[in-house]
Amino acid sequence: MTQRASHRTSGILFGAAYYAEYHREERTRIDLDLMVEAGVSVIRVGESVWSTWEPRDGEFDLDWLQPVLDQAHARGIAVILGTPTYAVPPWLQSAHPEIAAERRSGQPVPWGARQEIDFTHPAFRFHAERVIRAVVSRYADHPAVIGFQVDNEPGLLLLHNRGTFRRFVARLAARYGDVDTLNREWGLTYWSHRIADWSELWTPDGNTLPEYDLAWRRYQADLTTEFIAWQADIVREYAASRHFVTTCIAYPRPAVADEDLVRALDITAGNPYYAMQDHLDARLELPAVTRWTTSGVAGLFRQADRLFSSKQSRFLVTETNAQSIGGPEFNLPPYPGQLAQAAFALISRGAAMIEYWHWHTLPYGTETYWGGVLPHSLEPGRIYREVADLGRRIQALGSTLDGFEPDADVALLWSNDSRFAFEFSPPLVGTDGAADPGAYTRIFDAYHRGVIEAGAQARIIHTDQARGFGAAALAERFPVLIAPALYIATDDDLDLLRSYAAAGGHLVLGIRTGYADDEGRARVEPAPPRLAAAAGVGYAEFSNLAHPLALRSEAFPDDAVATLWADGLVADGADVLAEYDHPWFGTFAAVTAHPHGHGSITTVGTVPSPALAAAIITRLVPHPVAEALVVDRALPVTVSSGRTDSTSRAWFVFNWGWEPQRVTLARAVTDAESGGSLPAGSDISLPAWSVTTLLEQ
Repeated sequence: MTQRASHRTSGILFGAAYYAEYHREERTRIDLDLMVEAGVSVIRVGESVWSTWEPRDGEFDLDWLQPVLDQAHARGIAVILGTPTYAVPPWLQSAHPEIAAERRSGQPVPWGARQEIDFTHPAFRFHAERVIRAVVSRYADHPAVIGFQVDNEPGLLLLHNRGTFRRFVARLAARYGDVDTLNREWGLTYWSHRIADWSELWTPDGNTLPEYDLAWRRYQADLTTEFIAWQADIVREYAASRHFVTTCIAYPRPAVADEDLVRALDITAGNPYYAMQDHLDARLELPAVTRWTTSGVAGLFRQADRLFSSKQSRFLVTETNAQSIGGPEFNLPPYPGQLAQAAFALISRGAAMIEYWHWHTLPYGTETYWGGVLPHSLEPGRIYREVADLGRRIQALGSTLDGFEPDADVALLWSNDSRFAFEFSPPLVGTDGAADPGAYTRIFDAYHRGVIEAGAQARIIHTDQARGFGAAALAERFPVLIAPALYIATDDDLDLLRSYAAAGGHLVLGIRTGYADDEGRARVEPAPPRLAAAAGVGYAEFSNLAHPLALRSEAFPDDAVATLWADGLVADGADVLAEYDHPWFGTFAAVTAHPHGHGSITTVGTVPSPALAAAIITRLVPHPVAEALVVDRALPVTVSSGRTDSTSRAWFVFNWGWEPQRVTLARAVTDAESGGSLPAGSDISLPAWSVTTLLEQ
């Protein structure tokens, strides 16, 4: 029997979402015993069943969870208790149909799924507060409870309800003061959109103006942030100092600005889902299967880096794949070893908890084929055995990773405003020839993948976090900084980038960076705006690319090509590192570099192919941190690392493929799981789909 989970102060939490109420027969004791055998130390409960907590208006049934918590505590398993506000009961929808969310003005979302409500509506808030207080007050003192999750994956819908629109108009009036200012700032002279009174502002359903849409998206994200903060404040009235309060973030949600959302929370938590099997082969490139899962090793690491970015601190994984996660047509269970690889990949980038969704595969409901640790038969199988083996490995680490902070060779700037803008006005097209609303992430991922393929490690930082550093401190902390597509940028943001390079940082500018101002208007000045002179390059025209373009370059390998986009870069003092190999585009530069102050600015006029992105990173980071452990390494081997409380460095060496690999260690280390010593010069074997964890004092 392990230490009481409620008293845990260190170690990696490991477990699953657990819904005893979803079973058709009582088997809590069986499940929890299996969890103990699998090294489970935490479960998440209660967040999906408002109609069980409150089966009728004002009639509460709160005792059904008591046996689950009691038995979990008796086994040393901690509990995260959720508030059930994301899935409303039928009686509430029937009594208050006015709370239905509207995706378009005047068109309620039909009831029958989840999150189909206007969470700003007073009627909903009344009932939500009542059930939150009932559940949390009932169990806040239970010794198994270590924290609370408020709501679940918030920000699913953009709310077009009448009340939310009226508040949007009031917000605009407060910001701009009068309609003349709004007319000027949004350019409403265009197509005769000038308004004479706030009552004339049209609803967003038919809006075509980017400036309007950016304001609308920011407002919707703020509604989500306010809703989660409201819940967190209620929960804290009952929570003790030993409890944390969080929510689980699904980062692609349209109404989420994660860096704002987490400010009212104690720790970031999120739900990274990824495609498995050959999608985790580091030498293959396969398209994403769904819009909410990533494909590729770099995609998995990017999800982890996004989680760390929200607070620039360790995070909880509240949900991730146990088996296939998706509809009945999406069946890609992991190859043996991939569950452990993915878990350690997340841990190596800052995860302090790995929790699967979910413990047992449901026999009914929308998510019948969202696979859990146990299959439909409820008989432990191969997935359970792999989870149990992983649980033992995590237990063996103990407190080794306390205070862990992942290393970073390169920082990448993330901008939710730019994501919002590109979802409305994408600069890229998809494979079907239509505008690609995922263009921002597509551009960003090109650089993040380049970092991984260059054998380096990334840190994602938000623009407001970058401003918090200041130019000199930012350059000292992150000697290489990439702005992949910082489209929406204030003058101060662009001045910070220029000052960062002057202070000694090496800045990389991607396409569209700085092209629009904080209102979403194209800047009326030479591009790249406020950076052209410092970068020694400018451009006045640009083009989509239907096919990849080869480059003429002595700096980059032959397979480094331009994709999707071409800025017509004209060097004005910058060194030309690559030109387009094309009769017309070849008159322009594709990649340039220019010294600025104590640093430099590299301007990339295209969406780089993996080889080009990796070559750009290698040029700026010739000796990444990972080289200190393994000098000669190439895909499918990757190395992640970070510092711990004890100033040790933890190393994670992965083999993302079927062929066994062997690497030679350049430093003396200890096997973090077995405690065995490995002197410098030791060879370690990496079987197919494996990860080895090492510790250097």
